[in-house]
Amino acid sequence: MKSCSESYKAAGVDITAGYKAVELMKSHIAKTMTSGVVSDIGGFGGLFELDMTGITRPVLVSGTDGVGTKLKIAFLMDKHDTVGIDCVAMCVNDIICCGAKPQFFLDYIACGKNVPERIEAIVKGVAEGCVQSGCALVGGETAEMPGFYPEDEYDLAGFSVGVVDRAKILDKTSVKEDDAIIAIPSSGVHSNGFSLVRKVFDVESADIKSPVEALGGKSIGETLLTPTKIYVKPMLALFDQVNVKAVSHITGGGFYENIPRSLPEGYAAKIDKSSLKILPIFDLIMKTGNIPERA
Repeated sequence: MKSCSESYKAAGVDITAGYKAVELMKSHIAKTMTSGVVSDIGGFGGLFELDMTGITRPVLVSGTDGVGTKLKIAFLMDKHDTVGIDCVAMCVNDIICCGAKPQFFLDYIACGKNVPERIEAIVKGVAEGCVQSGCALVGGETAEMPGFYPEDEYDLAGFSVGVVDRAKILDKTSVKEDDAIIAIPSSGVHSNGFSLVRKVFDVESADIKSPVEALGGKSIGETLLTPTKIYVKPMLALFDQVNVKAVSHITGGGFYENIPRSLPEGYAAKIDKSSLKILPIFDLIMKTGNIPERA
């Protein structure tokens, strides 16, 4: 039996909208179910049984993050079905840097008004991110907070837990001189630096919906909403074939802040910039904002 509170509704919280949102998202969540899931959506906690096959000393690795102000672009474009991928990506891409395989994910959506169809679109993206990373969406929380968030805005965050055999944890102290650095391409700006990006393009006032020749006919808004690339599956395949010593997830601090995190004390990286293919959106950001390479 589901409750209904007129007093709560008068205060701006629609419990029945919450129930509808859960029903709408169930089909998306079902796509993420893996053999380790032993609970249904709607309980007080998400239960997950670890597959210990081939693991001698399991170590849990956790990661948490949000989408950040990239959400402002989603609001302006009224497109909400991809930011969930960003939310998952920013967590699992950190976990993989330790050599761990993500096992499950939980999300947290806080909104000014629960619009079931919008919540469904958000969770659809989260589920897609989980499918891409091979982890299960075992639970989450949607909090309707009138007076705290505007009715047409929300925040989105989450966390993931992975597992790795202790003997296979990536150890940056094993990095030596003349080791090769391999770059895996991004899909765009991912979910980093959007406070700067939004200022550069003046997104609140400018036209970000019209086609831009420099972006191959895509709009600025559409290009900026390109989901963060999820590196989990290609990296796990690489671990099986190559002796990977360290991995760096290039996020907000760029090369200068993130690459040193995967190097032992006293070592530096030499990057051949001519081998890097720069996506048009980055050239446009630099040109429009008159931003130097080392911003």
